[in-house]
Amino acid sequence: MTSFISHTAVDCANAYELSEWWKQVLGYVDVEGDPNLPGHEECLITDAETGHQILFIEVPDTKVAKNRLHFDLRPRSGTRDNEIARVRGLGATEVGDHRGRFGPGTGWVVLADPEGNEFCILRSEGEVAAGPPAAE
Repeated sequence: MTSFISHTAVDCANAYELSEWWKQVLGYVDVEGDPNLPGHEECLITDAETGHQILFIEVPDTKVAKNRLHFDLRPRSGTRDNEIARVRGLGATEVGDHRGRFGPGTGWVVLADPEGNEFCILRSEGEVAAGPPAAE
């Protein structure tokens, strides 16, 4: 017997606000028939394409150290750098720039959401398929 991941849970200070922010980043939506509203202590969002779900749960403690688990995001279309700019425009902050760290085409940028949870943005599948860029 084995298990499967039901959803990914994210502890946070404000479940509604953080779920709304991540919906903009990921294009996820509220679960049909269960809308997230201000004041909800648990907010579930889902990817309409894949069914993956993220549950934001309010907890009393604040984030104090680096995440042991984080999201690695790949743009659905466009480029890594365009997606980094878009997500920065939504309020993400840069934690580390590792573009080209292990050679051309291996780069990523570490960002943090409004509550400080780190995540990475990788090159898109199209960029990876095209091979290493001439220069990064």
